[in-house]
Amino acid sequence: MTHDPRSALLRAALDAAERGWHVFPLRPGGKPPALHGEKSCPHTGECAAGHVKWEQRATTDPDRIRAAWSRAPFNVGIATGPSGLLVVDLDVPKDKGCSDAPDGAATFGALCERAGHAVPDTYRTRTPSGGGHLYFTAPSGVRLANAAGTVADSVDTRAWGGYVVAAGSITPAGRYEALYDRLTAPLPEWLHAMLKPTPKASQSPSEALAGQSRRYADVALVNETRNVATAQHGGREAALFRAARALGRFVAWGDLPRHVVEQALQEGGEAAGLSASECRSTLRSALNWSITHNQARRGTA
Repeated sequence: MTHDPRSALLRAALDAAERGWHVFPLRPGGKPPALHGEKSCPHTGECAAGHVKWEQRATTDPDRIRAAWSRAPFNVGIATGPSGLLVVDLDVPKDKGCSDAPDGAATFGALCERAGHAVPDTYRTRTPSGGGHLYFTAPSGVRLANAAGTVADSVDTRAWGGYVVAAGSITPAGRYEALYDRLTAPLPEWLHAMLKPTPKASQSPSEALAGQSRRYADVALVNETRNVATAQHGGREAALFRAARALGRFVAWGDLPRHVVEQALQEGGEAAGLSASECRSTLRSALNWSITHNQARRGTA
């Protein structure tokens, strides 16, 4: 019997929709959306105009899905935000053959171990490159965005404004395959804590409040250091990461010297039971991210 790729891809789209996941067509043999007039980035899902029209058009309606896939052997995209998903994308370094850098799966496994948990047992797919996608149910009432490099190197996430290629889709590099075809687990709390947006400080239109801002930064430093030092096992690294991201903006704005923040949080992390090397690694990545993303001073953004 001749294998019909169009029927197989339609089945993949319907299977995803049966799980409550909103699907839309991707170009045959590729990863960009196949919607008319949209040229999008396969990583963020945004089109050239910065919109995500496919996110609004993604559907779970079987009739609409059958109509769309009757036209061509489209690959299957899953709009993670409308589907209530947070997908962890475990990449394989492009220079894996000539580098000893760990891949995303190894890095994520180490993060889980530090958090005091095993790698979650959840729906998982393997990508043609050898990487993987871990599917989690996003917390209700929370609108998480895509994140690249926020969790760790080679570990990205897809949520609102993003999408993933569904199992059953085929590219020139190979097929996306479901490894663990089971229920989707809730997003782990320690990972959710890492992905929460850094709260923005109150904006002030007057530079006359600069002194008050520095005093606020000093209070924040004391509070965040205490939060890290008293964090419980299983949430220590997440607390350190969250504190560094929160205080990094004060470093970017000139309210706190970086070495002061690093020393205080390093001591707090070690007091909580983290090793010196774990503290340094977490602090470096979290502060670098926060400083880079908080260059605009309050009142000037």
